[in-house]
Amino acid sequence: MVPVLSGIDILLASPPEWKGARIGLVTNHAAVTHGFLSSRMALLQKGFRLVKLFSPEHGLDTSGADGRLMHDGLDPSTGLPIISLYSHKVAPTPEDLEDIDLVLFDIPDVGARFYTYLWTMTHVMEACAGNKKRFILADRPNPLSGNLDLAEGPLLDEARCHSFIGRWSIPVRHSCTLGELANYFNVTRKIGCSLEVVSCANWNRSRFYPEFGASFVPPSPAITNFESALFYPGLCFLEATNLSEGRGTALPFRVVGAPWMQAEKTAKRFNEMVADDAGGVVARAIHFTPAEGKYTAQKCPGIILHVRDPFVFRPVRTGWLLLRLIKDLHTGSFEWAVYPTQVNPSGGQHLDLLLGLPRAEQLFESHPATLLADIQKHTAAEGWKEKITPYLLYR
Repeated sequence: MVPVLSGIDILLASPPEWKGARIGLVTNHAAVTHGFLSSRMALLQKGFRLVKLFSPEHGLDTSGADGRLMHDGLDPSTGLPIISLYSHKVAPTPEDLEDIDLVLFDIPDVGARFYTYLWTMTHVMEACAGNKKRFILADRPNPLSGNLDLAEGPLLDEARCHSFIGRWSIPVRHSCTLGELANYFNVTRKIGCSLEVVSCANWNRSRFYPEFGASFVPPSPAITNFESALFYPGLCFLEATNLSEGRGTALPFRVVGAPWMQAEKTAKRFNEMVADDAGGVVARAIHFTPAEGKYTAQKCPGIILHVRDPFVFRPVRTGWLLLRLIKDLHTGSFEWAVYPTQVNPSGGQHLDLLLGLPRAEQLFESHPATLLADIQKHTAAEGWKEKITPYLLYR
């Protein structure tokens, strides 16, 4: 198997003319070379002139809890100052950019609209455009593949559900790289950024992370392995409920449970419904005890999900179906919940912001006889393939 090389590997192999320019690097500790050296250390070793670092949600070391404010600091590995873009600000200020010549962006993504690194990228692009700085993005492949037939909606309702976990109208699972989305937004949003994308090598749109020829590097605390990333676009909806989504376990976004959950009944009913929908996934009843998050140190009956076939598996459809099923089976126990974060302190309307649709809770009240058809309707990424195709970098 030919290994996939990220944009950072291509940059290091053929240093560009701007190598000696003053560089502000937007990165985190999950951004590594094919040899698992952090991008920032690899760039310095190759003589690139890094002068400061910018970090997204979870911080430079990727250990910050979900939604927690991250402070500025000093990188112990390089001695460079760190400016947090998940604090009182989400974009560099003119003062942050005045002593640099260009911004280099290198952060792994997981392919979901509400994963915030994508939106940090757009804010940095706007800041670069406004301050006449070059913006260079070292691209990385989408771990969930670039198969646009697997993209899932709904598309974001910008007028009513605009937030830091969804600025602009794209599907929940977008099946693109950040480089492709940067191209798309730069044109369609009229950002006007001086943009250069350094493309990956040896990746095509059908390849999932296990085919990249590299061990999985967790991009944030709760995306600990490839399967967590694969389930994330649909199981993240559980954040807006009183169910544990597996944070504080070894299997975040693969296990679902609560002290009141009927595990065997839920698994049985889910498997019956998924069999009708050919979803490529199966549930099994288990018990788990989270070490943090919801129900800390409490035994939770629940289920664990196993993907049979990633080439047909639809995580958004699966999350929608599972949430509706658990809600219907646990009347009196299931509740919607707030989810406070730095960018949404009240935690209100979290399901609306995740789904990208207003009054989202009402969408889980449809008649059981029409459930699968309703899910199919709301998770269709209608028109997305046609919109994004002119901006694609890989085939």
